[in-house]
Amino acid sequence: MTDLLEFVTLSLTPCPRWRGAADRLRRGSGPKAALELACSGPADEREGLEAASRLRARAAAAIETARSLRAAAVPWSDPAYPAALTTIPDPPFVLWIRGIVAALSTPAVAIVGARAASPYALAVAERLAADLAGAGLTIVSGLARGVDAAAHRGALGAGGTTVGVLGSGIDVIYPPEHESLARDMESRGAVVSELVPGTAPQRRFFPLRNRIISGLTRAVIVIEAGEKSGSLITARCALEQGREVLAVPGNVLSGRNRGAHALLRDGAAIVESAGDVLDELGLSAPAGRGTRPRLGREADPVLACLVPGESSDLDEMAGRSGLSPSRLLPRLFELELQGAVARIGGGRFVRVDRSC
Repeated sequence: MTDLLEFVTLSLTPCPRWRGAADRLRRGSGPKAALELACSGPADEREGLEAASRLRARAAAAIETARSLRAAAVPWSDPAYPAALTTIPDPPFVLWIRGIVAALSTPAVAIVGARAASPYALAVAERLAADLAGAGLTIVSGLARGVDAAAHRGALGAGGTTVGVLGSGIDVIYPPEHESLARDMESRGAVVSELVPGTAPQRRFFPLRNRIISGLTRAVIVIEAGEKSGSLITARCALEQGREVLAVPGNVLSGRNRGAHALLRDGAAIVESAGDVLDELGLSAPAGRGTRPRLGREADPVLACLVPGESSDLDEMAGRSGLSPSRLLPRLFELELQGAVARIGGGRFVRVDRSC
């Protein structure tokens, strides 16, 4: 409870200080020390302590609200926290989740695009999401109008898993007409936010949530994005985080696709079908979930870089194995399901030795 309270309090500090606090946590400091850094500044020490006290009171109220909503509050230190997010420069200190917490730790791709989408873009988003969900990937998007909603519906229609990342509190669905969609998603996936319950949607929150959309995934697929589309922010976040960026080509006459076509000119992979995405990620196209071949323990390069009894984070494993974090994570998820590795919090993994 103490750690959760400190992490929620950290999330209420001004966002320009988050990265510094995250760096301190990565260096082994506890949340209390990171909070002291986030609350420090030109004011005297007493003012800093008073500010932290006020934020803690707000944090305690938020935790109680989440309990009343039957929502999960998952801090960075919790083993249930998605390992993928621990690799980004400014991970959320806490995730507020309605639905299935484990859905955030499955291999995923994001599908994003225009809110005022054309019928073509909506059809592509729904079909692509359905096919990728059928191949065992979780579909992540922002629950917005247009392409986002079509992607969520496509995944649900295929019986797959989908996650929506909000730019508001988890009890404030925006746009309001997606309340029913959000409820359906909770039964097959999750609705998630880094903002405390009760937070109203504000323009400044949506660019921030885009780093979470990309951070949870192995790749971001852009469908129908104009030159100033918010989807391009998500694509930029993906590139900064080492994720793949892909784009669907569209009509060159309407002007709706200039942003997506610019991504293609800059080297984004072209997507015409789910097979293109699977190929780009180095995955086969299984007939159903769990049909991909698995490596034996002795031949597995991920297990080989883990020492029994010693925990490692993704950066350490990447250095030993030569694999990028985005390539490591899917295999780690599989090994965790097999009981070969375990997460111990803070984005760290340990090998489970069953030889004795």
